[in-house]
Amino acid sequence: TATTPPPTTPAPGGACAASYRTVNSWSGGFQGEVTVRAGGAPINGWTVRWTLGGGQSISQVWNGTLSTSGSTATVRNAPYNGSLPASGSTTFGFIANGSPSAPTLTCASP
Repeated sequence: TATTPPPTTPAPGGACAASYRTVNSWSGGFQGEVTVRAGGAPINGWTVRWTLGGGQSISQVWNGTLSTSGSTATVRNAPYNGSLPASGSTTFGFIANGSPSAPTLTCASP
């Protein structure tokens, strides 16, 4: 079952914003997609962080590089999708174990 959260307004300046949607879910797992959007200025690199829900673990990520520390998931841009023009966007996806939930995402640009 896909859930679509309300759209996220891009942050001002060179900052970025991130929004999540569940693409698909099944017993014991789900596929998520995150859209990263630049603010009013171009960005060169982005990092999205969120706290994994109880029982969640990420097994695969594409269009980004995953690192985890405890229950915090961090995805950084891939070499080919870090530079975004003002108001530009890119997406990354992941497969996770557990039940889907809409996480609170933070997005930062170096």
